[in-house]
Amino acid sequence: MSVPQAITELITLADGREITLETGKLAKQADGSVVVKMGGTMLLATVVASKEARDGVDFLPLTVDYREKFYAGGKIPGNFFRREARPSDQEILTMRLVDRVLRPLFPEDFHAEVQVMISLISYDGQSIPDDLAGLAASAAIAITDIPFNGPMSEVRVVRINGELSINPKFEDLKIADLDIMVGATKDSIVMVEGEMKEISEAEMLEAIQFAHVEIKKQVEAQERLAEKVGKSLPKREYSHENHDEAIREKVWKETYDKVYEVAKTPSGKEERGEKFKAVLAEFLAQYVEHPEELERVTPFAKVYYHDVEKEAMRQMILNDKIRLDGRDPETIRPIWSEIDYLPGAHGSAIFTRGETQSLTAVTLGSVKDANMVDSVMVNYDERFFLHYNFPPFSTGEARPLRGTSRREVGHGNLAQRALANMIPEENPYTIRIVSDILESNGSSSMATVCAGTLALMDAGIQITKPVSGIAMGLVTDVKTGKFTVLSDILGDEDHLGDMDFKVTGTADGITACQMDIKIQGLSMDIMEKALLQAREGRLHILDKITETIAEPREDVKPHAPKMVMMEISKDFIGAVIGPGGKIIQQMQKDTDTVIAIEEVGEIGRIEISGVSREKINEAIAKINEITFVPVIGEVYQGKVVKVMDFGAFVAIAKGTEGLLHISEIEWARLDKVPYKEGDEVEVKFMGYDDRKKMKLSRKVLLPRPPRPEQKPREEGQGRPEGQNRSDRPARPEGQGRPDRQARPEGKVNPEGQDQPGEHKPLNEA
Repeated sequence: MSVPQAITELITLADGREITLETGKLAKQADGSVVVKMGGTMLLATVVASKEARDGVDFLPLTVDYREKFYAGGKIPGNFFRREARPSDQEILTMRLVDRVLRPLFPEDFHAEVQVMISLISYDGQSIPDDLAGLAASAAIAITDIPFNGPMSEVRVVRINGELSINPKFEDLKIADLDIMVGATKDSIVMVEGEMKEISEAEMLEAIQFAHVEIKKQVEAQERLAEKVGKSLPKREYSHENHDEAIREKVWKETYDKVYEVAKTPSGKEERGEKFKAVLAEFLAQYVEHPEELERVTPFAKVYYHDVEKEAMRQMILNDKIRLDGRDPETIRPIWSEIDYLPGAHGSAIFTRGETQSLTAVTLGSVKDANMVDSVMVNYDERFFLHYNFPPFSTGEARPLRGTSRREVGHGNLAQRALANMIPEENPYTIRIVSDILESNGSSSMATVCAGTLALMDAGIQITKPVSGIAMGLVTDVKTGKFTVLSDILGDEDHLGDMDFKVTGTADGITACQMDIKIQGLSMDIMEKALLQAREGRLHILDKITETIAEPREDVKPHAPKMVMMEISKDFIGAVIGPGGKIIQQMQKDTDTVIAIEEVGEIGRIEISGVSREKINEAIAKINEITFVPVIGEVYQGKVVKVMDFGAFVAIAKGTEGLLHISEIEWARLDKVPYKEGDEVEVKFMGYDDRKKMKLSRKVLLPRPPRPEQKPREEGQGRPEGQNRSDRPARPEGQGRPDRQARPEGKVNPEGQDQPGEHKPLNEA
């Protein structure tokens, strides 16, 4: 059997790198199958859609799945079963990025089950896979007859040294001050998500526009690929909805004004919901005496009544500038917050805005508590992480708990990215933040950001600046061109509006964002207004936060672990750990601390944590004893350990001794060493002798006595006034002093004569 001929299309990036789209070789029984390749990174995307919708399904059952095969990077999974198991958080986040762009591009009345699967099958360590996932998914759909208002694509935009670029190499992410994913069709921006280091609104818009230019090129490449395959048009026919225009007209006519009146009357979420239900019940009551007709009309009435609710609320906002809870478009709901609510936590806060409430706690740990991230791309310990929980009671529901949802992972990641850049690099702690949402009616992820800021400051973490977050909404009327930007949206406004735009930041700039747009052709002018209005809202919320606590506590709480970092030469790591860990384990037991050692280059980085600072100081002292290296010129308080006739041996640290020679004790000559064992003496380390032995001195620390004055010459014994040695008459050439005998040439001494100070051999003594 011959190898099938692949159909390919090429995309060339601005820097010359190429992306290849390939179909026709792999997974040919799927409705669509595309391999996307950039460098040595390859993704396989497949799509399958059922021909018909299941009975009773009135929504799009779309599943997007993204998985990284460990073999792609030449790795074996690091779990007990040694195979890919549940998706990692990073895989879930990639699924969400693709889903949020694909979902609004399917027709509203298309309800057949659609499954998109994306697999990373090769990774080169450079090209980032999730940059290509959206492109791969869209291309797989584009070459099918599945109804789809695409193609679309997603790209990553980063800014390095002021320059924007698309789909960077992996190592470049570390030095970027802007990192966002943008998803779009040829005509419209659909999704934006990412983090920034306090950039301006104008800089963010520039990055989005830059991304859209590149996305258009990738969309055109997909269109060319579809033409080569022969599946660009037409799409498959379907009929997944039945309608009754007479019932639709009757529902609108009899309920619209009543719904508008309910919407216009300010009320709480639960009260408003009951009033809306009452309007529908009143409409259906006219059919109670005709059960068969009631059964026929009810499904249609519910669908059309939902449309009535949506349109009535939208027109009220557009025309009257009144929102469901009575606010104008720019007003933020009432806010109250409190810190130190949980006495057992290391830091805690409650943040409540309207009917949304987050109870957030901070836990401080050591390097051993870090979150281990093990994937095809990376393997590292995460020292700052945030977990977000959304229990059903927060919305007044009773539903099964089925583990952490994708939504919870996504909202937690957004809040984590919003706060991460405010954690100083010198922070010694592993920090875990947990946000439990206790009430929810709009933007619980932004409440998490605000509560997280409060809890971090309550815990004594010296964050660079406080961060706040806000969710913005949008209502537009395509026919009239009217639009209204909404600050601090409610849950209903999120559901019924055209945009959900979450923005976080400090007083100086944006730190993270997440935007989902539900309409096509949203102009940059509207986005700019939304960003500027969001900034005003963020600053208002920030003021409320700093009223509760303006800056971090000076220190962590008494019951929280204290942390000290120290560095030693890597040569001492083994000595500190000891054979089989014996020394470090005993040290931890004696000082009630946790000690972790990590080798980084030529140094050993030691982290010591414990509740008592005194105990931590004890551990530091023990390590310093083991790793002590004397410094020439330093003064030490030593202890005499042995006394000899010629001096004393003094220990300046445990296991470190040097000789204090008798001549170095005082400036005066001593006949005896004036110390006994156990005496303490202050000494200065003078270096090493020829035998590499330590030399210590005490006398250099004492004042030096003045030299004795010279005895004056008696009168008449001095030289003539004004005369010195140079004034003497020179001896005749070749004549020495007459009182000295010249030595024979070549001899040191005349034979048989000794010079003073010379020692004879012992056998001649």
